[in-house]
Amino acid sequence: MEIYILRHGIAEDDGPGGSDAERSLTSEGKKKLRDVLRVAGKAGVSPKLIVSSPLVRAVETAELALEVLGGKNALLQTSTLEPGSDTQAVWEEIRVHKDVTELMLVGHEPLLSKTVAYLLGAPSLYVDMKKGALVRVDVDRFGVQPRGTLKWMLVPRLT
Repeated sequence: MEIYILRHGIAEDDGPGGSDAERSLTSEGKKKLRDVLRVAGKAGVSPKLIVSSPLVRAVETAELALEVLGGKNALLQTSTLEPGSDTQAVWEEIRVHKDVTELMLVGHEPLLSKTVAYLLGAPSLYVDMKKGALVRVDVDRFGVQPRGTLKWMLVPRLT
């Protein structure tokens, strides 16, 4: 399975009395995401399923991925990818979809960098997941503990 891990783009600041869950992407965040996703599309990225955190900025990021990479893919929302979740829960979510050849996860920090490290079997590894970063990790077994292979990482600054 090719697992694509996408951090949401730049979002609005949380204003007084505002809800963190309702923060939307900024126009700059959308532009940088589109740039990253276009490069990914040219590299053949075409997830069959996108699983997203239900927070607005993550859903908007997932919808942009659908738009740029091809709108025929399915989009699911899950609390497993909310900021307070843990890597084992993310792994269990991945295992539920083990028949999907290309899966994209869209969420937040620090969960996503920890998930990349966990998938690589190196939970103490620090991965710097900038906003709008996209990482590919390949996994060929779905046992209790993952053992993935890092294929690449793309950040907005490189596009």
